[in-house]
Amino acid sequence: MAILIDKSTKVVVAGMTGKEGSFHTQQMIEYGTQVVAGVTPGKGGQELFGVPVFDTMHEAVERTGANASLVFVPAPFAADSVLEAEDAGIPLAVLITEGLPIQDSVRLVNRLNSNGSTRLVGGNCAGLITAGQCKMGIMPGYIFTPGPVGMVSRSGTLTYEVVWELTRAGLGQTTCVGIGGDPCPGTRFLDALEMFEADPETKAVVMIGEIGGTDEEAGAEFIKHGMTKPVVAFISGRTAPPGKRMGHAGAIVSGGLGTAQSKVDALLAAGAQVADKTSDVAGLMKDALSAVAV
Repeated sequence: MAILIDKSTKVVVAGMTGKEGSFHTQQMIEYGTQVVAGVTPGKGGQELFGVPVFDTMHEAVERTGANASLVFVPAPFAADSVLEAEDAGIPLAVLITEGLPIQDSVRLVNRLNSNGSTRLVGGNCAGLITAGQCKMGIMPGYIFTPGPVGMVSRSGTLTYEVVWELTRAGLGQTTCVGIGGDPCPGTRFLDALEMFEADPETKAVVMIGEIGGTDEEAGAEFIKHGMTKPVVAFISGRTAPPGKRMGHAGAIVSGGLGTAQSKVDALLAAGAQVADKTSDVAGLMKDALSAVAV
């Protein structure tokens, strides 16, 4: 098992004929992902990598049975692309696009949460991958290997770094979820942790957070009161000065909230282990899994 996607997932790529969309579509196909359709208005009837392109999401779903949408549409139109996927009945939308206007993000997330029919991952995220089964996004597939560790992360780059350390240590992964670093993500740490807790094949979880917001603290509350599986965490941005944005739009500390130390303290109080360096995560995870086995 896994969470969110597996080998049966049928992916439609919005913006597939663009530079980024076409490059990553090819990578996903080579990984073994079922990419069944692309959507680019005005280019319906074409094919790319043997995959049919349609003018609308409705037509793509009706013709191919797609049940997950991956969005590479430019920022001014990205929210509407996700809403088109929702209107077409797609239950999962992964928004890679960065630079989405905050008002669009708020409108989009509120609409999806209110309707409850489509889960959004992102925006400004690396996507997600179920190792050996399905890749939706821009993660380099070759560093992942199937195993018992789930991962949820705000940072794409740190995800790759930690996954590579896990794989080298012989610790494979179930599903890795990049929730993105924007202030208003569709899926949060709490959501992913709940799904990993319910997944019988996930035996432990890596959680990678950063400064800004209080999502890590909310995740820590669930770890403390509802999580039976060990969690190893890493929080980036410990040296960031207050009031300065660091990398992601959501990575800003203001008014004493969202500091790295507040997140570390909350996670430690919840019983999670917190690594000082990304290179420490694999060792802590190996110890945690050994304790579970005992």
